[in-house]
Amino acid sequence: MTESTPQSASKPHAAHPGLNLSRPIAYVLLGIAAIFYALHFLHLAADFPNNSPWSDWSKYTDEGWYGDGAIRHYLTGHWYWQGDFNPAVALPMLPLLELLWFKFTGVSATAARALTLTLFGLTLLTFYLLIQRHTRPRTTFSSVPLAAPLTVFLLCLSPYLYVFERMAIIEPLLICLTALALLTASHLHPLHLRATYKAFTTRSASAKHLSLNLLKAILPALALGILLPAMVLSKTTAIALLPAVGYMIWARAGYRIVPAIRLAVIPALMTATLWLGYFVLLVRPHYLADYQYLFSANAYTGIELEPLASVVLHTLSDGLWMGKLLFPAVFIVLALALFWRPHLFANPIVPALLLWIGGYFAFLLYHNNLQPRYYLVVAVPITALVALGLDTFRQSRTRRGTLIASSLAAAAALAIAIPDALQQINFITHPTYDFAAAARNIAQLVRADHTHPNLILSISGSDITLMTGLPSIDDDFGTDDLDVRVKKYRPGWYVAWNDIEDDKMDALTPLYHLERVAAFPAMDDPDRNLLILYRLDPTLQTPPPTPRPQKTPKPLRTRLGQQPSTEQLQH
Repeated sequence: MTESTPQSASKPHAAHPGLNLSRPIAYVLLGIAAIFYALHFLHLAADFPNNSPWSDWSKYTDEGWYGDGAIRHYLTGHWYWQGDFNPAVALPMLPLLELLWFKFTGVSATAARALTLTLFGLTLLTFYLLIQRHTRPRTTFSSVPLAAPLTVFLLCLSPYLYVFERMAIIEPLLICLTALALLTASHLHPLHLRATYKAFTTRSASAKHLSLNLLKAILPALALGILLPAMVLSKTTAIALLPAVGYMIWARAGYRIVPAIRLAVIPALMTATLWLGYFVLLVRPHYLADYQYLFSANAYTGIELEPLASVVLHTLSDGLWMGKLLFPAVFIVLALALFWRPHLFANPIVPALLLWIGGYFAFLLYHNNLQPRYYLVVAVPITALVALGLDTFRQSRTRRGTLIASSLAAAAALAIAIPDALQQINFITHPTYDFAAAARNIAQLVRADHTHPNLILSISGSDITLMTGLPSIDDDFGTDDLDVRVKKYRPGWYVAWNDIEDDKMDALTPLYHLERVAAFPAMDDPDRNLLILYRLDPTLQTPPPTPRPQKTPKPLRTRLGQQPSTEQLQH
């Protein structure tokens, strides 16, 4: 099996000494990228930036929701709360990582966001290694490839990535695992069991060499067999990204079907076994309702709810969230490559990234719930494609052509990077803490009142729990209806945005009188810019006894499977 990188098809020549500026340029790009990456860690407790181009619901909810399993387990010893929203059942990877992380840092929004930024750093390293592996000088006047450092540079300067990679949401983990899967797939080797067995049995001198080859074949295959189910268990939409990994396997096999199947058999079997084992042994017998609920909760969106042309137009136009210059640039790069540098598509990473982008755009089109954070998954490969294209365009057969092409490529890169850097610096230098301050004030008021349970009810309850440690249940999502959960858990407080919806009031008024205690300005969304705290005073002098939690089946009586007691929730 041969190395399937396009630039290795023709032997690269030494770069012209007068043009050998690429190496110092690469160092400069990586140095600036490192500075901006480090700046990501400043003001980690700050809110999602106000007056940004991105109005995304996740800034109120998702950081707590998708880490709830870890947050609740660390604070109460129980990750699963029956009847409430339990996304960790279907998406366990981020909660597992956060739980390990919290063992060292404790629970806080700062800690959770630091973990996400660490994953972003791993993504940067992985993309750098992946692109470096698939780029080589092609001509006499070509110098050190700049695609990899340029990718890292553009990613670190992007204000869009700055905002969303600093959030403790599941998309950064999915991006990281997908990048690792592509890199691992590019290192797959064929497994020669028969030759290895013969060498060992005959004590051949080549046995040591073959054993090393055996390790080179097994380790990447095992790693890929773990990464693929981890992707799906991080976010189920990872299924749309599997064709990109499949293409990389096919390219690694020299674009031959049978060798590709041989390379894929171990990862495929491991993926099927691990995912099915998780579903059949844990989810189906104990948490199937929670697993199914995660998908049914999103049934209010879908491509069939609007004309196809309208959905396609909105899906593409909203790509401008990733960058007003970056997103159009990828189409320009693809058009120029098609007619001017078609060899770009011979590089296996380019079709793989296109499959990544196309697969996820297909999901966005189908889902038709166009939130800015969803585009994060395609923003990273789009940035890499732009960098690959610019680096390819600067290469020429002549010294003069190289100078002209390099100047144009540099101008295009700076046109993208400079406005991005300025906007990111503005975010860094103007942090806001309205939501964080509101959560702290709510926690102080709740803990100061010893007559009501500390348990709060709110759609943003999980975020407040992450920031303050107050226990919470969700007022909008859950496998049980809200009135059932209110009777079961008996919250002492309700936290609403701006007003109380009729269905929430209908669930609360049979049991409680709502007393408005305080209101705190937070965020910039006109529908959610005032966080209001209500005390829930029981309407009965002697409330009925709180139902005890359902007994956990004996096989699940472990720290990770129990129902929290009412006393733990209230204190």
